[in-house]
Amino acid sequence: MARVKKSEIALTDLLAQVRACRHCEASLPLGPRPVLRAGTGARVLIIGQAPGTRVHASGIPWDDPSGDRLRQWLQLEADRFYDTSRVAIVPMGFCYPGRGKSGDLPPSPECAPLWHQRVVAMLPRLELVLLVGAYAQRYYLPQTPAAAEAAPGENLTQRVRRWRDFGPRYFPLPHPSPRNNLWLRRNPWFEAEALPQLRARLRVVLG
Repeated sequence: MARVKKSEIALTDLLAQVRACRHCEASLPLGPRPVLRAGTGARVLIIGQAPGTRVHASGIPWDDPSGDRLRQWLQLEADRFYDTSRVAIVPMGFCYPGRGKSGDLPPSPECAPLWHQRVVAMLPRLELVLLVGAYAQRYYLPQTPAAAEAAPGENLTQRVRRWRDFGPRYFPLPHPSPRNNLWLRRNPWFEAEALPQLRARLRVVLG
């Protein structure tokens, strides 16, 4: 029991360091406000892109229409989704990166190398990592030689189609943003085939 308590204290201290991070302060239009959640007992880790303005304001990850759709995909009510003893949420970029011509800018490329390995090391019970969007997938899913030969520089659709190849630890997902409604209409196999398998896996992992 003492060992568990010590690990929880260590994770709490690490999360405090992350939330105090000012590494990219000069480039952040709304200033730094790192948003993440984790507990040492988490079985599932969700890695998305970066907070939008609504999440920046509330400090609650996936507190927006994208989060509503993600919870519907996973069939997790908010109380389970935000239960850090079950689910950790660690985006590729912890702070709102600003607005570009066609949406939010990419997450800061410095966050993941600075912090991810240290945070994930504190989550010893992880069984499933959901990689939401291309940035998380490119960082965590380097191509196998066979995949690179079949599809050099494969895109998000090709990676998500290969979701079976990355199990049981990883599961790639498109971003649940309303901006991706067209993608969902063009790829009905995702909701018909991939999501039922993901939900079944979550039921096993979360109990």
